[in-house]
Amino acid sequence: MTDFRLTAQHTDGDLALAHVAGELDIDTAPHLRTQALALIEQGHRHLILDLQAVTFCDSSGFNALVGIYRCAKTAEGTLVLAAIPDRLQRLLHLTGLDTLLPAHPSAAHALVAHSRSQDTATA
Repeated sequence: MTDFRLTAQHTDGDLALAHVAGELDIDTAPHLRTQALALIEQGHRHLILDLQAVTFCDSSGFNALVGIYRCAKTAEGTLVLAAIPDRLQRLLHLTGLDTLLPAHPSAAHALVAHSRSQDTATA
């Protein structure tokens, strides 16, 4: 299997921030999906994936992201991407996935945006 890691470093109520590292390909995409869905099933229906350390993503990786998005949406949650490497950002744009998956320049920005959206929802 190619190099891949998903590390949940921030889990707060219904929010989880997970750092993804390595390659997202046919070998690793199922692991990404399984681990992300486990976070959603644990009650973290709002998921931020920090992709800063992703070195490669093929169509299997994109399919995994779409699957995670759909599961989060089914759980009345969200999937947000953060710190997307330039090459991956271009591919997301070319495939139109950038319109489906909101993105932020960093995990910190994504956390602040999530906090603000929660404050607005409860106001």
